Amino acid sequence: MTAPPPVRWGFLGAGFVATLGVAPVVRESPEAVLQVVAARDLDRARSLGPVRAVTSYDEVCHADDVDIVYLSLPNDDHLPWVLAALEAGKHVLCEKPLGLDAAQVARMTAAAEASGTLLVEAAWNRWHPRTHRFEEIVHAISGPLDVRSWFTFPGVPADNYRLDPARGGGALLDVGCYALAGALMSLGDDASVTTAEHHVGPTGVDLTTSATLESARGAAAVTGSFERPESQGLTVTAPGISVEAANPAFTSWREGAELQVVEDGVERVETFEACDAYLLMVEAVSRRARGEDAWVLPLSTSLAVARAVDEVASLAGAS
Repeated sequence: MTAPPPVRWGFLGAGFVATLGVAPVVRESPEAVLQVVAARDLDRARSLGPVRAVTSYDEVCHADDVDIVYLSLPNDDHLPWVLAALEAGKHVLCEKPLGLDAAQVARMTAAAEASGTLLVEAAWNRWHPRTHRFEEIVHAISGPLDVRSWFTFPGVPADNYRLDPARGGGALLDVGCYALAGALMSLGDDASVTTAEHHVGPTGVDLTTSATLESARGAAAVTGSFERPESQGLTVTAPGISVEAANPAFTSWREGAELQVVEDGVERVETFEACDAYLLMVEAVSRRARGEDAWVLPLSTSLAVARAVDEVASLAGAS
């Protein structure tokens, strides 16, 4: 049986994640080919190793030899370029957060439905086998659940867009959305935010945001921060059982990973071989773009996280 041709990828942006995470696996995967990269700096675009490099994002969106557009741009650029790519008939994989708020995610979802194309948020950790296993275990627990989810690290360079409120900066939209996604994965997408507070830095973005959520399944406490010691955690505790994704909970990359489970007083450690979740994501999106069966993060999940972000921002701003 002849293998299907590789899916042709076009990149908008050649930043850190595109360079170190996504471009190498697109080049490596037999499912994909890195056809073109667009960046303001042509040499930087060439450094990712595409078939060709350009400086025009619009050229990539309308290229006849591109099937999927991958966006690795600052947060405020997601909406216009996702819409441009979808309207040009391209499938789209966009870095998280998909939108600055739920209204933007809903608008993108409607555009994808109207164009009949695939739109996926590149929350790459959701493709990791440990994440799927964590979700499987937690969904089998009757509850009530006590969830703790956090992602913190100290310091963002002064000239980085993450400190610019006009560009969608702040800890909530950067690392906080990982923590919120972990809480919703455990409690359900219908969980509501009950309290929220943030510490705003001199540039006007939140440097630390903490919140609590509740649903019929239990409660969660989440934190995202640019000013606390480096740490990632996702734990669920319920009567007779606890489950913990060992640090790093969200960004395990090309290294072994573990789940620590204590059930009825008996501890076990489930281990997962080193893998590259970027590769698993790219291959799944490539297969779906060809019309094949492969799991991708549902837009309903992206919308639920965006709504939670909105709720947290609203409550924190009012506190």
